[in-house]
Amino acid sequence: MPAEALPEDGLRKVARVVLLDPENRILLLHGHEPDDPADDWWFTPGGGLEGDETREQAAVRELAEETGITDVQLGPVLWRRTCSFPFAGRRWDQDEWYYLARTTQTATAATALTELERRSMAGARWWTCQELTRAHETVYPTRLAELFRRLLDEGPPAGPVTLDTEIV
Repeated sequence: MPAEALPEDGLRKVARVVLLDPENRILLLHGHEPDDPADDWWFTPGGGLEGDETREQAAVRELAEETGITDVQLGPVLWRRTCSFPFAGRRWDQDEWYYLARTTQTATAATALTELERRSMAGARWWTCQELTRAHETVYPTRLAELFRRLLDEGPPAGPVTLDTEIV
């Protein structure tokens, strides 16, 4: 997103998807710095809003582009967070909303990645809560395993939960 398109507060508006399959596994994407595949992490599908689209529209579009999954039931906003991180030679300051979604479509295939995404994405994987809890890999948001366990145990919160600001 060009700098001039950022809102006045400087935060890029982002919609992310906590996508669960019928076995209650969560889909995470594997990303890395474009020029350093060893600097890697896992994250939920999603991205910035384009034009005048809503966050819901962005969530569905980004999910389709990054995973090829279009058969989804988009649910409520689970979490909101502000984050700031270095990536591809610049700092990204984001206001992220995490939507719960369910699907029966578990095969993934990125269908419309940007040039930067093509250089920095290494695939996707479905994770059980137990696998995520035991993972030694970097995962964002950093409390995702705990949040995922609470989601499975208690169901979606009554309203969006504001997560701690994360600055990397």
